[in-house]
Amino acid sequence: MAIQWFPGHMTSARKQAAETMERIDVVIEVLDARVPEAGSNPLIKELRLHRQRPCLKILNKTDLADPAATKAWLHFYNTQKNVQAVALSCKKPGDVAKVPRLCAALAPHRGTSLKPLRMMIMGIPNVGKSTLMNALLKRRVALVGDEPAITKSQQSFDLNDHMTLIDTPGLMWPKIEYPSDGLMLAASHAIGRNAVIDEEVAIFLADLLLAHYPALLNERFGFNVQGMDGADVIAAIAKRRGYRLKGAQPDLEKAALMLLQDYRTGALGRISLETPASRCAIINAPSASEIG
Repeated sequence: MAIQWFPGHMTSARKQAAETMERIDVVIEVLDARVPEAGSNPLIKELRLHRQRPCLKILNKTDLADPAATKAWLHFYNTQKNVQAVALSCKKPGDVAKVPRLCAALAPHRGTSLKPLRMMIMGIPNVGKSTLMNALLKRRVALVGDEPAITKSQQSFDLNDHMTLIDTPGLMWPKIEYPSDGLMLAASHAIGRNAVIDEEVAIFLADLLLAHYPALLNERFGFNVQGMDGADVIAAIAKRRGYRLKGAQPDLEKAALMLLQDYRTGALGRISLETPASRCAIINAPSASEIG
């Protein structure tokens, strides 16, 4: 299943972001630490490189991600030019307090009352941009929810007399190149449910968990996953939890949603769906046309 999701308001959001990029000093790109590269919008990179703006990459939701994978991603990003990466939780005030200082280091020529440091928060939907904005300002100025694309317009606020923040809507890109990226983003709830089939996303997630985190599945659901594939896991969850349709058929959709919810909330454990090594394998895999 190839997933594409580009709501209408994102066209105008992209245009507005391009115009604002000219007037800012640092891009704060918020990423989901579990899927940082799958969720790194190439349009954001294109815009900031065109204007030669440095970038602070925040790997948010680090408390939900595999620590070993997060460590590898930090090394991956911190070797890139004009990029600083940090892993944190936007829900923790102590973590968020580091952000202005890190941005200031990326633009040392700014940050006075005469030349305020202008920072733009960017990222795909549902990665925690609004949570970060509210935490930095220490008041609720942006809507926060567990559904992608809540913020639909830019907002600008003064953090203090020498720093300004601009919050932007979650921005997807028109075509997701790798099908597995779309599935990882759907599993992580960065893509609206109207664009996906939950059961297919859950089967993809289950296959990935079987390959990398089988013990977490065993522990959470109480059955032996040896020899199973993703579809088997969904069916076993339905049986174990007693999810039934009329006629005693297993309710696979309900079981799929249960698995997705347990992953999204961290109930399954600390899980990352990609690493720099797995990313390299996806990029270097031969395409269907090359195989043919």
